[in-house]
Amino acid sequence: MLLNNVAIARKVRPMKHIMIPLAVALSLAASGPALAAECYADYKAKQDNPLRLHYGVMQLNGACERGPAQSEVAARLKQAGWALLNVQSVFGPEGLDERKGDAGTYFLRF
Repeated sequence: MLLNNVAIARKVRPMKHIMIPLAVALSLAASGPALAAECYADYKAKQDNPLRLHYGVMQLNGACERGPAQSEVAARLKQAGWALLNVQSVFGPEGLDERKGDAGTYFLRF
């Protein structure tokens, strides 16, 4: 019985040393791209007296979801004297080129 336990321990111990680093590497690989992913929002904003409107594109620092983007975009626009009307969409870098012309001077301005 003791021989079996020693034999099992010799087999399990090396696997443990491989499995822990492997698990850590896999979890870092899975979370790495999500943390570094670029995210953008396109939005409409206004100023009053006189009324001015603009469409723009902004890179997001926070969560890449429409709800959290609303708060981030509104706060950054407010600092520049603009009021957010709405966030049109949230997207990755693949959507930048098609929006660049429409956003004009408000492309990645804020």
